[in-house]
Amino acid sequence: MQVLYKSTRGKEEAVTASMAILKGLSEDGGLFVPTEIPKLDVPMDKLAQMSYQETAYEVMKRFLTDFTEEELKNCISRAYDDKFDTKTIAPLHEADGVYFLELYHGATIAFKDMALSILPHLMTTAAKKNNVKNEIVILTATSGDTGKAAMAGFADVPGTKIIVFYPKNGVSPIQEKQMVTQKGNNTYVVGITGNFDDAQTAVKKMFNDQKLEAELDQAGYQFSSANSINIGRLVPQIVYYVYAYASLVRQGKIKDGQEINITVPTGNFGNILAAYYAKQMGLPVHKLICASNDNKVLYDFFRTGTYDRKRDFILTTSPSMDILISSNLERLIYRIAGADAKKCAELMQALSAGGEYTITEEMKSQLGDFYGNFCTEEETAATIAGVFKNSHYVIDTHTAVAAGVYDKYVKETGDKLPAVIASTASPYKFTRSVMDALGVDTEGKDDFALADELCILSGVKVPQAVETIRTAPVLHDKVVDAPDMPKAVKEILGIL
Repeated sequence: MQVLYKSTRGKEEAVTASMAILKGLSEDGGLFVPTEIPKLDVPMDKLAQMSYQETAYEVMKRFLTDFTEEELKNCISRAYDDKFDTKTIAPLHEADGVYFLELYHGATIAFKDMALSILPHLMTTAAKKNNVKNEIVILTATSGDTGKAAMAGFADVPGTKIIVFYPKNGVSPIQEKQMVTQKGNNTYVVGITGNFDDAQTAVKKMFNDQKLEAELDQAGYQFSSANSINIGRLVPQIVYYVYAYASLVRQGKIKDGQEINITVPTGNFGNILAAYYAKQMGLPVHKLICASNDNKVLYDFFRTGTYDRKRDFILTTSPSMDILISSNLERLIYRIAGADAKKCAELMQALSAGGEYTITEEMKSQLGDFYGNFCTEEETAATIAGVFKNSHYVIDTHTAVAAGVYDKYVKETGDKLPAVIASTASPYKFTRSVMDALGVDTEGKDDFALADELCILSGVKVPQAVETIRTAPVLHDKVVDAPDMPKAVKEILGIL
């Protein structure tokens, strides 16, 4: 069965998986979605015996149907190798009555590594398949983790350049240091005087700028995306939910066919959408628990059916979730609208023009797979302290939002099915916030000194990703206003 991809806004013909990966975003501004969700028709007892790489092949071949077996296996083996500090790639840690799915064992200690370590290989393979002669320019906005993980993936990959924009005052010190010390002759990092939504909106605008596209083409370049709007990022994320379920079966924690709940700390909606796609493939998932921080636009959406970004943007201790425009939600909207691209385009236009949209009652009735809630800053800190006290296990701020929301879900529903919580970043990425939550005096100490203290407290070694940047020189120091982002791109590419 061939799976093709079409735009959520409907203007474009269906394209192959490789073409959807190359384009990143459809020409009409929509996101690429599979024309159908393939079934996961591998027996669970077989999946339970598979390595992460073997599981990745079984899941991804069903979505990326124009990649040959050799091409896909080559991409997988080059992605999931010793860049990860555990052979398991995505281990489960049982603590506090739940299973934390540790997605931070890659090069940049955040879950983005799970998909961004394979995307460059998928993209360069896709370029060859489609006889692309232009150099691919990866243009991306980051709320903290995508940027570094994308650069680590694309650094010095032939035929590519990568330009990352991030909110100058909206990421953690470790996140910023990881980005601005990034090596690679084809990597560029630019801070902006604005928030993540400003950066993401400007990037989307550049993708849809046909004049800019023509200028790039003339100079031998074409844009593609490493953001979670790229289907080549979404598909690899489905893998770890399937792997987590199979791991629980293998370990005898659940029986084959038993339902589980999955909780995901959510900003741009890509990670939880991947879990939703896993459920659509047939993974036995009961409820998808969508966890927000104080920027609770998704919580309000699930409660009311109205998505309203007209609110204050709050900087929190979980900065990767400080987002008011959850781009990947569009893929879910398209699905619950019955694949009605016209309806989806109307709603997205309303969001763009007026800052809000409301779905129909019929669409709302199809959100039963989801539960939404949020954690305040105080609740997030209390959750970090509570999990450590109960289980001597340290979680980061984003994972704590998910764990706190999961507790609210259980209190509200009494549902105690086995639960997997997506643990999206190492606590070492947010040492100051974590140590504050644990009651340690952080006054006057830098993040690296705090990392050493956390190591003593937790008994977990400081990750190589942190050690590497401790003394690394700053290589990128450019900062621009959001409206000047296109000019910055042209300067970098030498086409002014």
